[in-house]
Amino acid sequence: MEPDLFTAAAEDRQEKDPSSSPLAVRMRPRTLDEVVGQQHLLKPGSPLRRLVGDGQGSGNRAGASSVILWGPPGIGKTTLAYVVSKATDKRFVELSAITAGVKEVRAVIDGARRAVGGYGKETVLFLDEIHRFSKAQQDSLLPAVENRWVTLIAATTENPYFSVISPLLSRSLLLTLEPLTDEDLSGLLARALAEERGLGGAVSLPADAEEHLLRIAGGDARRALTALEAAAGAAISKGEAEITLQTLEETVDRAAVKYDRDGDQHYDVASALIKSIRGSDVDAALHYLARMIEAGEDPRFIARRLMISASEDIGLADPTALPTAVAAAQAVAMIGFPEAALTLSHATITLALAPKSNAATTAIAAARADVRGGLAGPVPAHLRDGHYKGAAKLGHAQGYVYPHDVPGGIAAQQYAPDEIHGRRYYEPTRYGAEARYADVVENVRKRLSGE
Repeated sequence: MEPDLFTAAAEDRQEKDPSSSPLAVRMRPRTLDEVVGQQHLLKPGSPLRRLVGDGQGSGNRAGASSVILWGPPGIGKTTLAYVVSKATDKRFVELSAITAGVKEVRAVIDGARRAVGGYGKETVLFLDEIHRFSKAQQDSLLPAVENRWVTLIAATTENPYFSVISPLLSRSLLLTLEPLTDEDLSGLLARALAEERGLGGAVSLPADAEEHLLRIAGGDARRALTALEAAAGAAISKGEAEITLQTLEETVDRAAVKYDRDGDQHYDVASALIKSIRGSDVDAALHYLARMIEAGEDPRFIARRLMISASEDIGLADPTALPTAVAAAQAVAMIGFPEAALTLSHATITLALAPKSNAATTAIAAARADVRGGLAGPVPAHLRDGHYKGAAKLGHAQGYVYPHDVPGGIAAQQYAPDEIHGRRYYEPTRYGAEARYADVVENVRKRLSGE
């Protein structure tokens, strides 16, 4: 909503007494140089630098634009909007699409027009979770964006190409934010521990506790700082000079998961997940999936492994397995954790209980082995391209039988090069839906040979 005297007083109190605000608010960057991560957006001449007029002069209008920030929760979308408003000395108004509607948006826009006309102050409107706005609600933003009555900075965790209307998307600069790395969060925690606006050196954070804190944060800066603040308070109340792993676990009510995302455990647990799916042990598969989720594993990595498993271990025994895994990967990319855990569970259960076949895997492996071994003779003349002038003189496409012109749509002719003619790569199993393919492929091979 439009800031009032009470909001202004609260903000003033926070500036004078930082301890009244949560640690995540106190550690909010004040300049672009303090922003954690997103270095691909903060290089000299980058869109965000131009947006604040960095190096172009404060009065340069070329840098002004409306922006849509797309990325998972807790990586700094609100922070970037706040920093832009401070860097450009503009009014900052924040709305959430969860609670605001057209009425509130129009009130902000009217206030922005009065501010510009009355005392030359431009407005940054930060709209969080814009994907929750309906088409009509998003339409209400268009006049303000087109006429630059406000600098709109909209945030979304969902794919804007699906969740934001085209007219608004085409008038905005789309910036994709990347998940924060452990290195990014580690630097942020170090600053929060040491700086006066943070914890001011009141406690230290040993390596094992920091590792666990990074794990439970899952790339979310807000979650990391919130957990740090709670654990620091618990340690101080117990008279401890450091935040022990035990204190941290007690505070966040979450046991440390023995899992190294960059070491052997990363690959061992991922391997165990896939082998449990291959072995149709759905309970073991869910156990390893849970370990990966609780360890803060990138959900996209898990989804990629499931897609591979769908083709490698299931194939045509259940032709719906791969579409399920692909749909899960797409959903995970759009929603992120914590909801992505449900999608990954859905896909894991489906794959674990599906009938299994590695026929597709062994088929392409055998074909590639022959190609690597030099069995790659010339394409038969009747299959070569015959659309260019002179092709007929070379005998190209001559004698080719168009399958649609014969009964059953299968023409008895040679397709493979002479070197591999008659070789069989695909050997279907009799498991699940592949049993039907076993009958089909045998019949087709007979008809191709003219039997």
